[in-house]
Amino acid sequence: SGALHSMVFWGPPGTGKTTLARMLANYCGAEFLSLSAVLSGVKDIRAAVDQAKQRQASGKQTVLVVDEVHRFNKSQQDAFLPYVEDGTLIFIGATTENPSFELNNALLSRARVYVLRRHEPDELLRILCHALEDTEHGLGYSSSSMSDDQLSLLVQAADGDARRALNLLEIVTDLSDEATVSDDIIKEVVAGGVRRFDKGGEVFYDQISALHKSVRGSSADGALYWLARMLDGGCDPLYIARRVVRMAS
Repeated sequence: SGALHSMVFWGPPGTGKTTLARMLANYCGAEFLSLSAVLSGVKDIRAAVDQAKQRQASGKQTVLVVDEVHRFNKSQQDAFLPYVEDGTLIFIGATTENPSFELNNALLSRARVYVLRRHEPDELLRILCHALEDTEHGLGYSSSSMSDDQLSLLVQAADGDARRALNLLEIVTDLSDEATVSDDIIKEVVAGGVRRFDKGGEVFYDQISALHKSVRGSSADGALYWLARMLDGGCDPLYIARRVVRMAS
């Protein structure tokens, strides 16, 4: 219906949070403004609000997207409240952290939280094929320039992150001066990749919890998988050793 409401997109990197917000603004014919909580302060928020007021006077909606909104402190988050309340702007916050812990209750009560999941392998494969075949915005290659096995290696290395998948694809095509991409280039590019992991963050505790549950549920394969995944992601082996002792006790 074109009637937007304020919302928070919560999900891991590369799931399309900012892209989805831009699509919503375009679909509804609203002006799109973007702030990064890493680089912006209250002054930037006020400047964005002033622009939104000008557009509101001419009968246009404004969608303000705040990337990494969890980086704003309480006073910075509070600065949005009156303008979200009176409809001056539609607020869309994008965060990789749990909004319940990182965002003010006052802001959360005015916005609907939507959870974005990591991309499934077949979804990433479609994204990569589209990038290869798109002659206007893509890489100018054909889908036949890479084999299914090669694309699968990129998908596996991307670990559910579409941005990472596209970056890897771009590096591969930059390094290749042939019409087709060699296996050696693919292996070289994916060799330096790491699994999704964040020390002390949401994914970290999800994975150690999964390890606990696998051991408790007598799932040997599951326990080995999560153990290997955490080590592969760079977790301190001593931390895992302490947790294994804790499980045993």
